[in-house]
Amino acid sequence: MLPWVVRRTRLPLLSLRCVDCPSQSATTGDGRFRVNANRSLLDVWLLVRCVSCGRTTKLTVHERLPVGSFDPAVLAGYHANDAELVASRLLDPLVARRNRFALDWSGAWRLDAPAWADAAWPDAAWPVRVGVVFADPVPVRPDRLIARGLGLSRKETLRRVKCGVPLRRARSAGFSFTVLPGG
Repeated sequence: MLPWVVRRTRLPLLSLRCVDCPSQSATTGDGRFRVNANRSLLDVWLLVRCVSCGRTTKLTVHERLPVGSFDPAVLAGYHANDAELVASRLLDPLVARRNRFALDWSGAWRLDAPAWADAAWPDAAWPVRVGVVFADPVPVRPDRLIARGLGLSRKETLRRVKCGVPLRRARSAGFSFTVLPGG
């Protein structure tokens, strides 16, 4: 089985309406948190910036939680603007739902796959089995991913590929498929 890996190349943009301009996109930029204490309660926000006008907006990560309820390492990560913590909070579906944004993965991922060419596979090697693993939860339609990896059209991909998952529905979990010989 040939291994393919889908990896994140950068943090995705946020589909988030700006209040100052007609832009619908924002970015985390350098990834900064704002931690605010109100007596013994903490608020934590992730700061994002509009890609058009540069306006900064706060996304609520935690609201009015007692200081003692935080893991000390996580709290230190908020204060230090830890990049891994920024990524994990941005990719958290609960944070996205609370703040009403979606992630735009266009250009934010790559496919690590061995080079493919029909001539490289003798007829005896067909069919070829490929396993796809997602290193990050990047939602991708399998038909587009396979077409990119094989260098085929999507129509040709649908004809030559047998898969146990729907090819036209985005997914971010691993799957495998079989490529049948052309002809």
